[in-house]
Amino acid sequence: MQDSIVYINGLFTPLINAKVSILDRGFCYGDGLFETMRACKGNVFRSDHHIERLFLSLALIFIDLPMTQHEVKAVVQETLDRNNFENAIIRLTVTRGINEPSFQIDQDVPPTLIVHARPHHPLPKPIYRNGVQITLLNLPAPTLPGVNQGLKTCNFLSNILVREISQRQGSMEGVIVDPILGVTEGATSNIFIVKEGVLKTPAVNNSVLEGITRRVVLEIARDYKIPVEKGLLVAEDVLNADEVFITNSGIDIVPVVRVDNTSIGNKKPGILTKFLQQEFLKCVEETG
Repeated sequence: MQDSIVYINGLFTPLINAKVSILDRGFCYGDGLFETMRACKGNVFRSDHHIERLFLSLALIFIDLPMTQHEVKAVVQETLDRNNFENAIIRLTVTRGINEPSFQIDQDVPPTLIVHARPHHPLPKPIYRNGVQITLLNLPAPTLPGVNQGLKTCNFLSNILVREISQRQGSMEGVIVDPILGVTEGATSNIFIVKEGVLKTPAVNNSVLEGITRRVVLEIARDYKIPVEKGLLVAEDVLNADEVFITNSGIDIVPVVRVDNTSIGNKKPGILTKFLQQEFLKCVEETG
């Protein structure tokens, strides 16, 4: 991996020297949160939305970061500037910090804050032009006790396994279909379908993260008066959709032309999907 400058707890250091303690609760237990942001032409896309979501999530898991949102935003931008990456992916991580080996939370321990930037390499163009396959997995969606919304936690093992199982079946992504909640989200993505001109996506809940790219897609739909429904989707809705696509900050909008053994629509990216792709890229480019 190309060397870069990393921010750790107030200091900037080369990636090769960037280390955390083996007693850090993020390492020991996955006890923390992260945000993945996209930068275009030296500016971070929707950084306010990412950082606002981070702070709202930190409060839900009882981590008190002794910085303001404005200060965190400044650190993210400075990390990007020091690396001189015009187009980048930035990971902002907050853990509960270094603690004695114990489940007990020590509120006096300061959190660990890390910002790491790397060059953004978009997916190959044929993926956007031709679309991909995804897999639907009938599994209980993971949840956190006492939390009523999806969180990007550092404990990502279930997501890793969902992705690996799906890729072993020839799919780019796996989407969990919960027996009660229905279609939820992918290992690293939100899912949308189009049926008879209506854009549909699962409602946000404790198993569906309100992705920032998802939010932008819905803003574009609102601006162009595209009908939108946010609610319960079942597997048959996806399989019978006219169009399907997945979203996240690293891949933007990726068309889905096959779900397991079922072809979607005319086996090509749909008209609305391609329109939303174009409009989303305009939003990203306008950031710079």
